[in-house]
Amino acid sequence: MNIEAPGNGPEKEFFDFLSQGEFMIQRSKSSGEYIFYPRVALPKSGIEDLEWVRASGKGVVYATSVVRQRPEKGGVYNVALIDLEEGPRLMSRVEGCAPESVVIGMDVVAEIDLSGSNPVLIFKPV
Repeated sequence: MNIEAPGNGPEKEFFDFLSQGEFMIQRSKSSGEYIFYPRVALPKSGIEDLEWVRASGKGVVYATSVVRQRPEKGGVYNVALIDLEEGPRLMSRVEGCAPESVVIGMDVVAEIDLSGSNPVLIFKPV
């Protein structure tokens, strides 16, 4: 899977960490709240005391959908919303099993796919 790398800011930092094999998310120093997608301030409060911390990589499938395309367009794959152990929810893919076998409540663990031109965060069943 290939995606376009971001230009700058917190999003670039996130992808730089992925390139180094590290799954990092942001946490507020004052409240301890974890957030994802990378940003410069906490949503709602605007507090800018965010620091990068290593994510556990553990998650649970919250929702999933199977995308069906012709093989030359990517074939059949799933898109899933993953609830991270730390709290944030993110969109990704669950690989390592048939797309149709991904179910709500499935325990998954993060993995970084470095096979393309840019790193991609994916999940695999536990």
